[in-house]
Amino acid sequence: MSTTPEKPTSASFAALRGQLHEAAAEFAGGQDALEGILLGMVDDVDRAVAEPLEIFPVCHHSPASALAMARRLREKQPKVVYLELCEDMAPLLTELRNCRLPVAVQAFASEIDGFPPDWAPLSVVAPITEASAEYQAIAYALDTPGVELVLVDRSSDHVFQWDTRQPADGETHTAETEAEPAAAAASEAEPEAALHGEAVGVEIGDLRPRFAELEEHLLRHGKVRHWSEWWHQYVEVPLGDSDHDTYRQVMFLIGSLFRRLAPGRGERVRVDEDRERYMWTRMREHLAATGADPADCLYVCGAFHAASRVDEFGVHGTGDFAISPRTATTWQYGLIPSSHAAIEAQFGLASGSVSIAATEWAKNLKRTRVKPYRLEGQSGTKKPGARKTTAKPPVATPTPTPTPAPASDPASGPAEDRLTGFLRQPPVLHTLDEAELLGWSVDIVRAARRSGYLASTADAIAVFETSILLAAMRDRAKPTPYDFQDAAVTCIEKDTVPGRRDVRRLVEIMMGGDRIGQVGYDALPPLARDVHDRLAPLELNLQQRGVRRALLDMASRPELRACSDVLWMLRRLLPPGAARTVMGERRLGERSIQESWDLSLGTHQRALIELGYEGVSLEQVLEQRLRRTAYGPQATTAEVLAAVEDATLHLGGRRLADELGTRALEVLAGERTVDGAPAVLRRVRGLLAYYRTSEPVLPPWIESFVRAGYAHYCTLLPTAFRDEDATVGQVAAMLGFLFSMESLALSLGCDRTQLELAVAQSHPNDPAKTALLWAAQVQLGTLSRGELRGRCDELLGNPLVVPSYPRYLSGFVHALEPVPGLADVVVEAVSNAFGRLPDPVLLPWLPTLITTLRSNAADLAPLIVREAGRIFPARLAALDAWVPPWHAQPAARAPLAVPAPRGAALLPLHPETCDAVADLLGRTDGWAPADGPATGPSAPTGAALLFTHRTTCDAVADLLGSGDPWTPVAQDLPASSLTTRHPATARAVAALLATP
Repeated sequence: MSTTPEKPTSASFAALRGQLHEAAAEFAGGQDALEGILLGMVDDVDRAVAEPLEIFPVCHHSPASALAMARRLREKQPKVVYLELCEDMAPLLTELRNCRLPVAVQAFASEIDGFPPDWAPLSVVAPITEASAEYQAIAYALDTPGVELVLVDRSSDHVFQWDTRQPADGETHTAETEAEPAAAAASEAEPEAALHGEAVGVEIGDLRPRFAELEEHLLRHGKVRHWSEWWHQYVEVPLGDSDHDTYRQVMFLIGSLFRRLAPGRGERVRVDEDRERYMWTRMREHLAATGADPADCLYVCGAFHAASRVDEFGVHGTGDFAISPRTATTWQYGLIPSSHAAIEAQFGLASGSVSIAATEWAKNLKRTRVKPYRLEGQSGTKKPGARKTTAKPPVATPTPTPTPAPASDPASGPAEDRLTGFLRQPPVLHTLDEAELLGWSVDIVRAARRSGYLASTADAIAVFETSILLAAMRDRAKPTPYDFQDAAVTCIEKDTVPGRRDVRRLVEIMMGGDRIGQVGYDALPPLARDVHDRLAPLELNLQQRGVRRALLDMASRPELRACSDVLWMLRRLLPPGAARTVMGERRLGERSIQESWDLSLGTHQRALIELGYEGVSLEQVLEQRLRRTAYGPQATTAEVLAAVEDATLHLGGRRLADELGTRALEVLAGERTVDGAPAVLRRVRGLLAYYRTSEPVLPPWIESFVRAGYAHYCTLLPTAFRDEDATVGQVAAMLGFLFSMESLALSLGCDRTQLELAVAQSHPNDPAKTALLWAAQVQLGTLSRGELRGRCDELLGNPLVVPSYPRYLSGFVHALEPVPGLADVVVEAVSNAFGRLPDPVLLPWLPTLITTLRSNAADLAPLIVREAGRIFPARLAALDAWVPPWHAQPAARAPLAVPAPRGAALLPLHPETCDAVADLLGRTDGWAPADGPATGPSAPTGAALLFTHRTTCDAVADLLGSGDPWTPVAQDLPASSLTTRHPATARAVAALLATP
């Protein structure tokens, strides 16, 4: 590390140096590292105090820092305020007056250039609360004429330029990201903790020991549970009443201590030093450009950076730091709502510490009567009185005796040593405020009872006494909020939590609650304002947190259709809870006339604001996201088709849908797997149904998609049957695409022979895929239903195959997707299994069947249930006498196995009708006597028409799927004739002819 050369030390801290030298010699046994650390800390304080440009060290969200800042600003009245905050966030600070604190200043980039793609989106936030020194400086600078506010910290772009994403020396890679695991854990517990999302936090005054052993030592000897409690007890409270010089020197000392005890020389230390070089370089550039006097300036930074030892430190620094240019990334800026829980989660603070700090801030203002700075028109604060517009002149008169001595001017001479007196003074013993503690005890019991705890007055007394006891055990005369919290948990919570919140959380709420900020309408980006304007007809206050119910009756109020369009786009773009539909749906070709919505845009204001960084209207953002999805490197055909459907639903028109459809065709041509086949089939069917009903002709892209998809899946079909990674559902979806789109594909020029060859080349090993192949062969006509039933019987008759029979059934169930006409065969296969298998085989086999069907074919099971309901009797009493149709079929064929079918008996019963038909056909044959096995008193010779008109007979046979050979008329009709193979049809015709 490069440091400035040692300079002669001033006499201001000579006494303190001597005491530390003696302490080091006594406790460390002579000159060693301890003396170097202790004396180096004093040198750091001396150097920072002597700097001509006054440095004001702060701690993030510290009431003591905010109080000291308000006092110093009114005393010094600086003309330039340098603030440790990202320099590119300066234009946003004027919008703070339109918000209710706490809020966070955000820089956001969704499209990045110069960073790894997997880092996107980039987000940087800087939370601001009223009880923070930075807000006091901002309010003073913005509302005081003639004061300039200059942000000097690295830009948001440099935050990620210096982020290597590689931990070094066991440290977290950047100071800002160390609390990300805590933020992730807290976001799961409380929704308010996730208001910052996955943003990187930029914090002013990161004062926390980076040496784990040091922090553990401080917590153990301080008798506290976490760092926030230690800071409140040993720094926050003592500094609340100190003067300006004492405050500065103590903060310099703490910053130097944590800096010198920071372990290693890793990436985090390098980033800290680069930040300090960056800030001092910017300040010197501004002083040189404006000619401002350093005595009229104030530099607000974290105490850790105030004790810097880089060459660039001070207005007379010798270093020459080169600031790298920004990348080509386009950054968007805005304000997002924040909360105490979000700040605690992101920066690793104890739960409730920010709320307790806000309460302490209010108490300090009331106790000290210090008038804080607030932005004029600030939402959520009291209106300030009339403020003079002229700058207040410096105080020249001596201060009264009760007030602290005026702050020393660094340029006037050496600073007075205030550290020695502060370090040697005994702890301040605050008297017990019984009224305050009693009020806390009563309030927590009341809150606990509302949350379901069986708390009573006795518990309030116990909490009161236990708080005093715990404070005494920890050497405190007055219980702190943390002591009271521990006492409440001990006395009230017992061993169960009846409600959603535990007692610790109830105490946090009671101490100030998790205040949640809100960004005002004027500070919103154009897109967010446009959303609120377009939803104005709903007459709801959508900026408030919570759920609002919106009822839309488009039949009586047609103007609400525009609101419905906005809500459906918000449902597509925002998180699930922002816009949730209760009634109504929007599908291809369907629009609801009444809708009901639960809206919580105020709760999800951050998501709506970040949406505004992507465009100026919802339509533009949705189109950009759809294009990004479709043209992404990992885009699949199903995702692109989903984008086509969303474009049709929400944007209307054909331009974008046709463009994305063409992109889907390109993606399909490049796919070599069938992972997305089910989704592709579902999407294409829906789009085809929509275009066929709403468009005069199909779009060219979908015709090309069907034609290319037919050839594509035919090519992949044999491989998919053999591939172990391809599931039976995916193969069934391929066949469903081929069979359902076959007529359209053939009309567009595809060849059915390609599908037949693909099926013939398929040789699966998996039982489920084998059953699926059999179903495809039935659909193509290469396998008859009788042969399929015979194969199922063979499977049940083979003891070695019975254990895998459920997998065959799974394949048959999936076959209902491409061949829904096989539902009766599937029902027959299941019924035969239950009827033929003995209980010792069936009972172990049954759970496998149920789990297989449930996991692999849950969507197709309703088809089987409906088919079974059609086949099986509806009454339980009829079940005993019921005979399955596949068993009764041979008995039904017996009467038809005669030379003449049953319907032929109708011919002699209705001779006039038969003669009329014969006359129409030009036949003059007479009636023949009924000799032989004929079924009537006489048989017409018109049966010879079958042989006379062979072409017609062949056409009918082809339609009925019969391949029976021709037989002479004189012979008996064979058992394989059409009437024999289709007895139900013969009986139906007979019934029609017999009807008078």
